Amino acid sequence: MNSPPQNPGQRGIIANIRRNSSLARVLVLVVLTACASPAQELGAARENETGKTIYLVSHGWHAGIVIRRADVPVEAWPELADFPDAEYLETGWGDKDYYQTPDPHFGIVLKAGLLPTASVLHIVGFNGAVEEYFPHSEIIRLELAADGFARLIAYIAGSYARDARGTGRRLGPGLYGDSRFYLSHETYHAFNTCNVWTARGLRVAGLDFTPATTLTVARLMKRAGKFGSIVSPAPPAP
Repeated sequence: MNSPPQNPGQRGIIANIRRNSSLARVLVLVVLTACASPAQELGAARENETGKTIYLVSHGWHAGIVIRRADVPVEAWPELADFPDAEYLETGWGDKDYYQTPDPHFGIVLKAGLLPTASVLHIVGFNGAVEEYFPHSEIIRLELAADGFARLIAYIAGSYARDARGTGRRLGPGLYGDSRFYLSHETYHAFNTCNVWTARGLRVAGLDFTPATTLTVARLMKRAGKFGSIVSPAPPAP
């Protein structure tokens, strides 16, 4: 597998995404007024219950969900076969053009913030400790009940756009490491952003999230911190 995203070139890709996404953040917050729906309390892993561990990794604008590949039955997520040697998989979701452009120009940023657009899943396979693979990111560990974890996996797998044979539609290599983009059938827009998508998945898993009000990664991570433990704190502001 390729090295984790900590060399200068890989750090530059992530830095560009963070820098250019600041404008998108402003645009989304300006146009978005959302009403909160009641949170469904399904619960995290309870004492003496065998659950599953996941991680939430902040990339400055959005967060990725990291799961252990061995915890997921292949039939529940067929695209696991594309990462046969991975110990962990990180999943992100977002605007198709914006996400696939390491240094997006103003037009892509504006479109992603204001218009309904196509979307993609970004999957990264890696080995080793999560905090070592993402040494410059805030990371929160979450413990899910087994049934909640199964619902989260079904949620992620259900976001793929599939062909007539049920195969996920591959779009090409991802942004760093052993990663790939896949087309999603969902639509990205101001009311359905990357952080809303992630919060919805965590809510499906049983955590008390209100996706419509989780607009920024800061709010997402702060809320997740109430249910989990900090593995790596947020890096200091530049």
